[in-house]
Amino acid sequence: MSWFSENYEKAAVGVGAVAAIGLAFAGWSKLGSVEETFSEIPKGGGSNDTSVPNGDAVSTAKASFQLQREWVRGEDKGRPVDLFTGVALFVNKNDPSNPVDLGNPAEPPVHDPIPNQWWIDNRVDPGFGDSPQRDADEDGFTNREEFDAKTDPMNGEEYPPLITKLSYIGDETLQWVLRPGFAAGADYTFDYSDTEGRRNRVTAGAPAKPEEMLFAEEPMKNRFKYLGYEEREVMDEKINAKVKFNEVSVEDQKPNKKGTIYKIPGGFRKGDAAKFSQYDRTAILSLEALGMNGEEIKIEENTEFALPPKAKEKNFKLTKVTPESITVEVTSPDGEKTSFNIAKGAVGP
Repeated sequence: MSWFSENYEKAAVGVGAVAAIGLAFAGWSKLGSVEETFSEIPKGGGSNDTSVPNGDAVSTAKASFQLQREWVRGEDKGRPVDLFTGVALFVNKNDPSNPVDLGNPAEPPVHDPIPNQWWIDNRVDPGFGDSPQRDADEDGFTNREEFDAKTDPMNGEEYPPLITKLSYIGDETLQWVLRPGFAAGADYTFDYSDTEGRRNRVTAGAPAKPEEMLFAEEPMKNRFKYLGYEEREVMDEKINAKVKFNEVSVEDQKPNKKGTIYKIPGGFRKGDAAKFSQYDRTAILSLEALGMNGEEIKIEENTEFALPPKAKEKNFKLTKVTPESITVEVTSPDGEKTSFNIAKGAVGP
């Protein structure tokens, strides 16, 4: 039999004693920390102050909403002053130590004849040597032109008269001849030809009667109306004698020439065709503004047109076209009509 079996009761008593000593020591070691642990004030308790930290700031912020907060533009002797930059000054290249104050009436114009105040009133930068030649709103008109016309240089939809930017580039001209041929009583034959090589005829088999339209076929279908003729007498210098002839009247029916009456000698010699030639002229124009520089605008003579071309009001009329110049009639808003002559290669007045 082993020692443990014989001394079981003694061993059990020993183990129990050791456990008791361990428990006692643990209790003693915790005894000193009880006061420290239970002395802490529980979260949310231990204070009688019920106010919210910084709560008084809420009432202060709320009261501030009732205040009148308005930025009032300052003044300098009656002159408005910008709230951020004050009075704008510019360096005088001739006297850098004395800046230029545009709002000072005593200052001479920096870009004569434009007053200094004009640059301020219109919010345009005068700080460049070529400021008068610049185009602040990019409408094709310089600051100087806008000043002269009293228009807003910062508004691209407000600009000086467009006739001043109308350029005459050239013309497209059709030269034509209408020759009355043979008479059969009051009836007449006709022959039409032009510089494009086109022809029309009214033959002797079916001569035109007075008040009848000429040419049933293109290219001049119904372009002319035969009105009739009158007998005339004229001095023929070649034979030094008076001769009689029939003066035939023809009315143009083309829209831009409707009502124009041509007086043509009946049966004139073919060699005199150039003497009795007529012209259909179309001007080639360009509007040197509103971003249309270089774009061709074709207008037939005696035709109303608008500028810019897509505008609703047709306040312009091309009254005359020659290879050298054009004449444009402008109707003002009050109905007054003024004519301007523009030379080829030049821009309007």
